[in-house]
Order: sequence, then C-alpha cells, then structure tokens
Amino acid sequence: MGAYISVTGFFKLLPVIYSIIVITWVSGFDIIYALQDDEFDRSNRIYSIPSAAGKKKALIISIIVHIITVIAVILAGYIGKGGLLFLTGALIFTSLLIYQHLIVKHDDLSRVTVAFGTTNGIASILFAFFVILDLFLRHR
Repeated sequence: MGAYISVTGFFKLLPVIYSIIVITWVSGFDIIYALQDDEFDRSNRIYSIPSAAGKKKALIISIIVHIITVIAVILAGYIGKGGLLFLTGALIFTSLLIYQHLIVKHDDLSRVTVAFGTTNGIASILFAFFVILDLFLRHR
C-alpha cells in the first residue's frame, strides 16, 4: 500500500483490498503452520492461536480468515473490473485454499508442509500470473 502511494501519489481502495488479501491469506496459512508448534508453545507459555485456542479451533479460525481472503479477492475483482483471466486465477487460488483445509486435520498434521509450502507457493504464483496477465491484456 505504501509503495503504491509513494509511486502514484494517490490513495485508492484497490491496493487496500489487495493488502487485506495478503494479510488474511498469510495469517490463515500461518495458523496452519503454527499447529506443529502447539506443544512447544504451550510448554513455553507462548500464546499462539493453536496453543491458546486448541488445534480444532485454530483450524476453524484459519478457515474464517481464509473466507475473508476469498471475499476480498472477489471484491478486488469487482472493484478492479477483473476479467475472465482474473476470475480464473481467483478460482484456482480459492480452490487451493480449500484444498489445504481439506488435507490438514487437527489430529493429523502430516500434510502441513504440503498445505503451507507447496499449496501456497503454487497459489501465489498462479494467482499473480492470472491477475498480471488480466491487467496486461486489458490495458494494452
């Protein structure tokens, strides 16, 4: 947001929405990643979301945060007049968010690395690709 304002000299709503997307997306997957540290956090009185709320509730909180992410993506597409490529990227991104919540369970953390690293890495690259391509083709 700050970079946008410093480059353009203007405040606009769309960069704020993209900032919300990044903040909520990262927060949601960071909660999933923090599940692995639950026992350490509890024994050292670190009040992470998993240690404070428990693993089941932490996953629910992560889902809620990612729902906010998806709402913000939809809003960004609407305000930014995203086209078919934006929509394609948004659907892929949303599908990958859903996938990571399907593969991580409170009593089985064996797929946290896939959810955290692989899925989010793919999601970020594909979403950025489709958004940038959508912008480029619409503003040539």
